[in-house]
Amino acid sequence: MPKPSLTNSSFSNARVAAAYLQPLLDLARARKLNLDELAHQAGMAENMLTAVPDTIAATDYLRLLDAGAELCQDAQFGLHVGERIKLGAYNVYGMILMSCRDFAQAFQQTMRYEGLAHDLGRSELRVEGDIAEYQWHNHFPQASRHLVDSVFAGIRVFGNWFAGATLPHAPVYFMHAAPAELSEYHRIFGPEVHFDAPINCARFPTALLSWQVPNADVSMYPVLQQHAEQMLLQKQRAHSDGNIVVQVRAAISNALAQDRARLPLIAQDLLLSQRTLQRKLSDIGISFQQILDQTRKELAQDYLRQADLNLADIAFLLGYREQSAFNHAFKDWTGLSPGAYRERYRQQNLTRK
Repeated sequence: MPKPSLTNSSFSNARVAAAYLQPLLDLARARKLNLDELAHQAGMAENMLTAVPDTIAATDYLRLLDAGAELCQDAQFGLHVGERIKLGAYNVYGMILMSCRDFAQAFQQTMRYEGLAHDLGRSELRVEGDIAEYQWHNHFPQASRHLVDSVFAGIRVFGNWFAGATLPHAPVYFMHAAPAELSEYHRIFGPEVHFDAPINCARFPTALLSWQVPNADVSMYPVLQQHAEQMLLQKQRAHSDGNIVVQVRAAISNALAQDRARLPLIAQDLLLSQRTLQRKLSDIGISFQQILDQTRKELAQDYLRQADLNLADIAFLLGYREQSAFNHAFKDWTGLSPGAYRERYRQQNLTRK
């Protein structure tokens, strides 16, 4: 049976992070699905899911949702994928959420950094008086309901964990038509689940935005926010320029703090063989090590201009296990120690004022 086209020209480069794909794969394994068969059913290379690259095409993710539902004969597959969402699925922005002081700040960070986990849609929060409305704008409205179901089930389950308590039930509205069986929707979302709505959203008391996040490590917010901003910038540059150097720089920036900025892993993230990536870089007269060093240097200089980042934090963000290794590398690049570079920048700012 031919599958409907999921192509959306406005989001032809849309990607989904491997971490966000993980709950789907976890459910597939729990249902005893063969991952090669799942990939084949979704029209992907059969070994694609045995060593997942850093990101996959959003259209592949959507086909995996449909293929999983078909192979499992599970009409509520999207809901069940969403129920398996954990902190790690949201990538770096998930860690940022855990450094937020309250739910209001967490919503703000979601709207800013959701794209680091996926390009499937975007969140929006509207507040009118005593009622707040969380909206999710689907970038792929032609996709099956499994996508939106998985997003909202994931938010519900993660929200309970995030709050450290079961959140009050809230009315949920879906744009898709009501399926034949609603028991799973009511189990997850409560009694008020509506369909054929003009927008995908959930409504809740505005007072919930002031709820404190239990065990939040607010001291980590500046470090994580700086890292997320760099990742967001690199992603935006990669989307606007197909140049292989830009793509490699973006992949390196994304991989540094996870200690994955190595040639074989970056080639895998770009869906290239190591030899092919080396050849592409050689053709334009640059090496992987040169790009790595230049990316680290520019990020280091930017981080050192941020007074709230200490040298140990910066070393970590750049993928160095020891601060001494970062200090040595930075002096090789600039002729200055990181501390001397930061002090010179501070003095220059004072002079300008």
